[in-house]
Amino acid sequence: MTATTRTRLPGEVLQPGAGPVDGDVYLPADPDQLLWGYLPGTGERPVATVRSGGTITIDTLSHEGVLEDQGRDPVAWFGARGVPRDQVLDDAVALARGYSRHVRDFDADGPHVVTGPVHVEGARPGDVLKVETLSALPRVPYGVVSNRHGKGALAAGFATPAGGITAAEVMPATPDGRATGDPTRYGNVSVFTPIGAGPGGGLVATLPVGRHGSASWPVAPFAGLMAVATVGDAARLDDPLLHSVPPTLGGGNIDVRHLVVGSAFYLPVVAPGALFSVGDPHFSMGHGEVALTALEGSLRLTFRLTVCRPGSGDAPSVAFRYPFGETPEAWLPIGLADPDGPRNGQGGDLGVAVRRAVVNALDFLETDLGMDRATAYAYLSAAADFEISQVVDRTVGAHGLIPKSHFLTAGGWSPPTG
Repeated sequence: MTATTRTRLPGEVLQPGAGPVDGDVYLPADPDQLLWGYLPGTGERPVATVRSGGTITIDTLSHEGVLEDQGRDPVAWFGARGVPRDQVLDDAVALARGYSRHVRDFDADGPHVVTGPVHVEGARPGDVLKVETLSALPRVPYGVVSNRHGKGALAAGFATPAGGITAAEVMPATPDGRATGDPTRYGNVSVFTPIGAGPGGGLVATLPVGRHGSASWPVAPFAGLMAVATVGDAARLDDPLLHSVPPTLGGGNIDVRHLVVGSAFYLPVVAPGALFSVGDPHFSMGHGEVALTALEGSLRLTFRLTVCRPGSGDAPSVAFRYPFGETPEAWLPIGLADPDGPRNGQGGDLGVAVRRAVVNALDFLETDLGMDRATAYAYLSAAADFEISQVVDRTVGAHGLIPKSHFLTAGGWSPPTG
């Protein structure tokens, strides 16, 4: 595949089973197999199987336009914004009307619609699953950005001296109706955002500025949630240990915007078969995801899933205990404020996340590239970047960017390509 075919607007709405499928295996978003707000546990039955090194195309559903605070009726919600019925996804409609794997509780459950799990042949506990994103196709030509009361960087809970904002600075600036218990009265703000071809043929999203202007930016689709199963003691499908919001050592809602087409994401395997799942599809996201959501939109994603054995040199050493990202240009050591958040209570201290990202970066530079640790620490301070992944997923995250170009003459570790 070329770069132009891997991220493209297909020219049609990608209803279930329709349109291009780039992988060897196709997994639709069948509502009877999806999990809404939770991740698969280690005992969950796989809904698809792929060989190590094989490719799979997975339909993902955005939760926006489907959630209870939007009326749980995507035909009506998107229709009110000018979207005709044939441009509303049938599987989104089926999910909203017929999801029954557990009783939904908007205030307790995660929002994410999770497709999977996928059994990867040969994956064993102690291995690493390498997840390469090969193509990302918007299923519809629109997305949504939402800001919900009690969530986001400017939530009411931060309107304290320690939180650093005043009550007047809380967003959304609408009445907070959470006390009513009726999600449709919570006063949240969802911004409908069309996407389409921009100058030069690239995809752009557009929002209005004033009466006549607009702001446009490039669309860079990726899955905000990519996970392997790690929880083996969950009592039920909607066990809080499986909650979809906080990222964990199994990945999950990691929200690292660099994990687009051409990237690799490494996850430590806990369960036989790895049990890979995906959700929270994004059309684009700013570092931090400050309002709560990215530009959310349903995607058809194709992945190559490869098992990496200990000692093979096929994965960074850090990845055997912690999620790790990679792009063609950089290595991405990741840090989480509390990687076991669903069990111990989520951590919102960004400083903890940054420190863990720095430690993971040092471990990588020392173990994989052979750099003296003190020298590596100096290098990170002088030449690498540390960015905020997100500040809105209960457990906040950060990641480093270590440019590969800095090590072209070092003869250091580089994973195989292809």
